[in-house]
Amino acid sequence: MSKTTQPLSDLEIARNATMRPIAEIAEVAGIPEDALELYGKYKAKIDVSKLSQYTPNAKVILVTATNPTPAGEGKSTVTVGLADALHRLEQNVMVALREPSLGPVMGIKGGATGGGYAQVLPMDDINLHFTGDIHAITTANNALSALIDNHIHQGNILNIDPRRIIWKRVLDMNDRALRHIVIGLGGPGQGTPREDGFDITVASEIMAIFCLATDLQDLKKRLSDIVIGYTYGKEPVFVRDLGVEGALTLLLKDAFKPNLVQTIEGTPAIIHGGPFANIAHGCNSIQATNTARKLADIVVTEAGFGADLGAEKFMDIKAVQGNIKPDAVVIVATARALKMHGGVDKTELKTENVEAIKKGITNLGKHIDTVRQFGVEPIIALNRFITDTEAEIEEIMEWCNDQHVKVARTNVWEEGGAGGIELAKAVLEVVNKENHFKPIYDVTDSIEHKVRSIVQKVYGAQDVKFTDNAQKQIAEIEKFGWDSMPICMAKTQYSLSDQPKLLGRPEGFTITVRELIPKLGAKFIVCLTGDIMTMPGLPKVPAALKMDVDENGNAVGLF
Repeated sequence: MSKTTQPLSDLEIARNATMRPIAEIAEVAGIPEDALELYGKYKAKIDVSKLSQYTPNAKVILVTATNPTPAGEGKSTVTVGLADALHRLEQNVMVALREPSLGPVMGIKGGATGGGYAQVLPMDDINLHFTGDIHAITTANNALSALIDNHIHQGNILNIDPRRIIWKRVLDMNDRALRHIVIGLGGPGQGTPREDGFDITVASEIMAIFCLATDLQDLKKRLSDIVIGYTYGKEPVFVRDLGVEGALTLLLKDAFKPNLVQTIEGTPAIIHGGPFANIAHGCNSIQATNTARKLADIVVTEAGFGADLGAEKFMDIKAVQGNIKPDAVVIVATARALKMHGGVDKTELKTENVEAIKKGITNLGKHIDTVRQFGVEPIIALNRFITDTEAEIEEIMEWCNDQHVKVARTNVWEEGGAGGIELAKAVLEVVNKENHFKPIYDVTDSIEHKVRSIVQKVYGAQDVKFTDNAQKQIAEIEKFGWDSMPICMAKTQYSLSDQPKLLGRPEGFTITVRELIPKLGAKFIVCLTGDIMTMPGLPKVPAALKMDVDENGNAVGLF
């Protein structure tokens, strides 16, 4: 790799890469020709039904992270780079990632295809419309909304109370103006006026169902179990009562097939599903992970944000519902994140500050503790940025050694798979060793006990407080017998607490749960904390302002 004084952008690196036809990647991955559905030259879907004789028995490596800074710490980059490094070590490996949401892509977060020389390709397609999966989920979600309102307009046989409809419309874009709206205005012919609102598509229950369903029939059954609202008698109304689960499944049947692409170094990659981790459960689809487990010996996958969010939900929700056991867990850490957790302002992160790292490294310590509580010994990927100094790196390395935790310098952004060899070797040392993985709570425990287990064991909180409204909702969930489901916490990603600015490893704090939303199709209960919102807004200067297309149709300014 050539090094220049002015580093190339991710898009420029991706555009300079030579992609192989996706049929060749499929052949390398052992995917039979009749199971491949081409979406152009470099993308394809996999017909999983044609892989029925394959057994999902690959080792699974989960990549997670410390609590991130707003700029991100390169977790997806490390995930891709680790897979490429394992590929270089002649391992039969695949990487499984989430699909990017257009809201963050056009807003502040950026894409989700990795970065530098550790990317999945074609990065511009993947970060924009890809194969249309998220659009299909948006359509299915909004079709259900239209069918609900039409049912009420046409006589309301199910006696649905328009004031108690909990199903929202969705859009795959950050748009704060749509959080609370009124629909049906304009007279009797325009429907029944009622309050409504939009969530972002990746926070929708259909996205969660899409990612947790194990096959097409399970998808249909889960869709039928969605609670859309309540009757005037306060009884729940399900999708199956409307009789439209078949139509919704039909809209999703092609999207439900996992997508095959490739890394810059030609490692097969499956990208499928994209729930947020601070709102939803933050993991790519079970279909994708288990398809990769059928085809490879090692699968490298990631869960969104820090171990307090994505990793916890991977282990307590996805692993249980998908019969998946993590054989190794990698925690991505960076000097700049630890400096920020040590009190350094984000504008000063490029300046050396070893003392701040000494203070902020307690955040990494909590994530190590969390992973160990699940019965898995973590490996630290110290992801290096060009502004990091050797003194900062050495401080982190020495601290990890004192904590008796494996740590590997990682430089995959600049060097691709070659920069992840040390990490790959550390992973191979542990991936075949037996661990004692288990969720941190039993789903049959009370809702209060499950939530308290998460906030105390994972966040390090002293306790949890349920608002009066939340307590009423718990009583209602228990009345309907819906309480034996896992918990999906909706919490800020920036802090272990529910307060974004409370960085490091805070102690003595209390988490406040303000609302609980049962998601029977997804088979979990969402607990909203802090000011977390299911429809984000755009920042003052959205990333979209830098984006364009040139005269040849090539993307410009896409990271």
